Amino acid sequence: MSPGFFRSQFRGIMRAVSAMKVFPMKILRKLIGAVSMLLLATACQGQSDDQHIAAIVANLSPAMVKEGAPIHGKSLRETMNEDHVSAVSIAFIRHGNIAWVRSFGTLGIGGAPVAPDTLFQAGSISKPVTATAAMHLVQQGKLSLDENVNTSLVHWKLPASDKAEGKPVTLRELLSHTAGINVHGFPGYAAGTPVPTTLQVLDGTPPATNSPIRVEQVPGKQWNYSGGGYVILQQMITDVTGQSFADVLRDMVLKPYGMTHSSFQQPLAPGSLKQVAMPYEANGTPIAGGPHVYPELAAAGLWTTASDLAHFLLATQQALMHGNTVLNMSTAQQMVTPGLGDWGLGLEIGGKPDHRYFWHGGGNESYQCIMTAYEGEGDGAVVMTNSNHGYALANDVVRSIAREYQWPDWGPRVVHTVSVDAATLKRYVGTYKINPWFSFVVTFQNDKLFIQGTGQPNLELWPESPARFTFVVDVDVAFVRDAHGTVTGMNVLQDGKTTFAKKQ
Repeated sequence: MSPGFFRSQFRGIMRAVSAMKVFPMKILRKLIGAVSMLLLATACQGQSDDQHIAAIVANLSPAMVKEGAPIHGKSLRETMNEDHVSAVSIAFIRHGNIAWVRSFGTLGIGGAPVAPDTLFQAGSISKPVTATAAMHLVQQGKLSLDENVNTSLVHWKLPASDKAEGKPVTLRELLSHTAGINVHGFPGYAAGTPVPTTLQVLDGTPPATNSPIRVEQVPGKQWNYSGGGYVILQQMITDVTGQSFADVLRDMVLKPYGMTHSSFQQPLAPGSLKQVAMPYEANGTPIAGGPHVYPELAAAGLWTTASDLAHFLLATQQALMHGNTVLNMSTAQQMVTPGLGDWGLGLEIGGKPDHRYFWHGGGNESYQCIMTAYEGEGDGAVVMTNSNHGYALANDVVRSIAREYQWPDWGPRVVHTVSVDAATLKRYVGTYKINPWFSFVVTFQNDKLFIQGTGQPNLELWPESPARFTFVVDVDVAFVRDAHGTVTGMNVLQDGKTTFAKKQ
């Protein structure tokens, strides 16, 4: 039977169950989500996991496909070679269990094969793990979600700021990136160079390389991603527990969740380096000295494996359904309740209300990864890589998993293209300047338009209308004409924002 059949049957079930008016809608949504996943699973039963894996590895889904066209992507091996990614580890979750784990490549060029226990830096995926510990401390009454964070801070205080307009910063705001705190992320410290303490990072004093972590916007007013806010949380956790951050996270989250290969130890003990996928630049050059050191543990300090992160996803799913030893159900559900920017507390939330997923990406120097899972006992996936070019590959893998297991989300963007005559296309050829440092060059080749941004690859423009085109999954361009029909520029549309580029 086709997936369309199951979707139509599911809509009927939704109408029938909703008409009963017996269960609270919150429980109804959980039930509906579970039924949805069951029907999707039934639709996939014709193939084994080995067949799905073979299809994923042989044909990675691109970010965009033309409507009605078959998906023809590169193989995983081809993409790894082209993007200079030597190590990839993938874990897949299905029906409340880790269904499979596969590793590809070597720990480094000419090195040993990647294994399920190969370690990668998780980058910002450290944040939801840290958020889980913070919420456990909230349950214990050692932290409060809505008090001034300075109430919990002992050895350092967040300085007052006129930009806060008298509003205090709360833990809830730190977790959801709405605290108005600066410092987006951290580059880490090359091996052998001085590493700052947490207090030096907070105040931006040498050898820290970041700006002082401070309030720069009114807390609670808007979403603005901040790794700096999580360093404040790191200090809060050590202050209220009286223990090292790494020890607290080990005992509070990593051990209970079965993350047996994971650690917030920075740097790793020399003996552990033999298990590490060594980091590479986007051009394939090894990072001098090996992995960077991240004293910003809460924001970026986790060492882990794909299977360990799958255990984290499973434990979070279980907490959402019935609680576990770390989080009760109510606390877990707060973490996935979307607020500003569709963020919960430590996790970004996507999907429809009756079939939601939570996810997070991570990117340290030459380590890029992604994890996602649907609520309930829904599917989930983790992809870890050891390259500054790895995030695109990781997304390709997740899209391919979504294709093979018929997820309702995460698939490639399907673009409805139209035919545009060559004379119209040629009018758009030229250079479009956004600022003195960045321009787009539009060219006409083989009856198609191509666009190339400064320092970026040359990409085909797909026509969605005679004046609007797309060339990457989240960017469209709309050409602008004056009253005489002369092309004067183009609007670049991304993330709900429009930037004008003037034709030269």
